[in-house]
Amino acid sequence: MSLGEAAVVDVPPGDYPVQVTVADVSEEQDGSHLREAFLSVRLADGEVARVEAATTAEQELGEEEFWMVGVDAGTVGFADAEATRSKMPAGDWYEDLFDNGADDSWFALMDSPDHLREGSANIVLPLATEGENIVLTHSGWGDGAYPIVRTVDASGRILAVHIDLLVVGPESDD
Repeated sequence: MSLGEAAVVDVPPGDYPVQVTVADVSEEQDGSHLREAFLSVRLADGEVARVEAATTAEQELGEEEFWMVGVDAGTVGFADAEATRSKMPAGDWYEDLFDNGADDSWFALMDSPDHLREGSANIVLPLATEGENIVLTHSGWGDGAYPIVRTVDASGRILAVHIDLLVVGPESDD
């Protein structure tokens, strides 16, 4: 797990809703095969004018370049960067929190239909004092690398930041 080590995208301070977009990828389009397609933080309401690569404060990207989220445990998430530095305990987060075999392990919560929804979790960080949290979801097709994109309005205002899990793409003629 790379919690606290991934790209940091600047957003204005505040509380924002996080949304998991789930796509029906079944041949019959009957809901029999669902996959998480995007994990999104919605920053503002508005009409989307374009989708572009999300950038960090430290570095702009070249044409057709994206910051990527590396996945090796089939899970992606959003958390405040400062909160991951100050509200997480010392130790092995994977062994202690994510996959410790307990009913309240982060993986168990993510797979529980009784927590939030099966496949996703909204978890308060262990040392949180003001509700600092992480939102986790399965990563579409599993392990790999997924681009971080943002939607912006016509004036350039960022409406949302998304991890594109590469489940939904442009329709092809095939």
